[in-house]
Amino acid sequence: MPKNTPILIIGHDGQVATSLRHEAEKNALNLVAIGRSSLNLATATQEELSALFEKIQPWAVINAAAFTQVDLAETQHAEAQAINQKGVALLSQECAKRDLPFLHISTDYVFDGSKGSPYFETDPVAPLGIYGKTKEAGEKEALKYKKSIILRTSWVYSAYGKNFVKTILHAAKTRPVLKVVNDQKGNPTSAPALAEILLAILKNIQENGWKAQYHGIFHATGSGETTWYGFTEFLLSEREKHGLSIPELLPVSTAEYPTPAKRPADSRLSCQKLKEVFDLSLPCWKKSCAEIALEILRPELEIKTS
Repeated sequence: MPKNTPILIIGHDGQVATSLRHEAEKNALNLVAIGRSSLNLATATQEELSALFEKIQPWAVINAAAFTQVDLAETQHAEAQAINQKGVALLSQECAKRDLPFLHISTDYVFDGSKGSPYFETDPVAPLGIYGKTKEAGEKEALKYKKSIILRTSWVYSAYGKNFVKTILHAAKTRPVLKVVNDQKGNPTSAPALAEILLAILKNIQENGWKAQYHGIFHATGSGETTWYGFTEFLLSEREKHGLSIPELLPVSTAEYPTPAKRPADSRLSCQKLKEVFDLSLPCWKKSCAEIALEILRPELEIKTS
């Protein structure tokens, strides 16, 4: 991977963008991450993008920016569509003009969860809510470009930003009881592990050139599966392992916990294609989660031992 020519990351403070920045620092990679203050995908024009690309002169682009607030998307459809569809179209068109590899992150929420087994990339999509519909539309825009790679992922967590792992570990400090949905299945995915996969794909392209089979959709999640309830059980066991108090945990059904947007009941993804084409896979979600949980818990553990 060239050290003098940057990889352009669209996004700066989100979980994946932050993980990419940290990974680049560790490996002395030339990476430029552009946040919303410099480029707002909701209102961006092709002229703005062209000027940005001209200034940075990237050799590859990763789009880690998205409207990801699933429930809010139900009432902010226009903004979700502008970022998740129109923004992707503009980025892929700009990459096409310059013949740059374009990596785009999508979601398990393009599926309705009714299959009953892990989804393959070739399975028909049927999003249940506005968020999933706008992400599906963004996939279609990206696929028009011959050098685009779409990575669908799910249940992303890290020590940064807002996510399920941080929410549960912080709630466990003060809440006597936690009620968590036990009838939605998926694959928890570490943002740092996903960042490693994205950079490994670019390294492959840099070393071996672009190949036709790289174009298209790939599933990329942590290996293993669980429910939100099972996810929480594991997180509480990590707290307990480190000598911290844990609340009572009670299972609830999706029906008992209504949300503005419907969620897929079983959005597990098969990552077989990623392994076959790139020889890449993400580690077991429990291994990654234990590492990240410890990072989040460290301040609490330091207070406990001081």
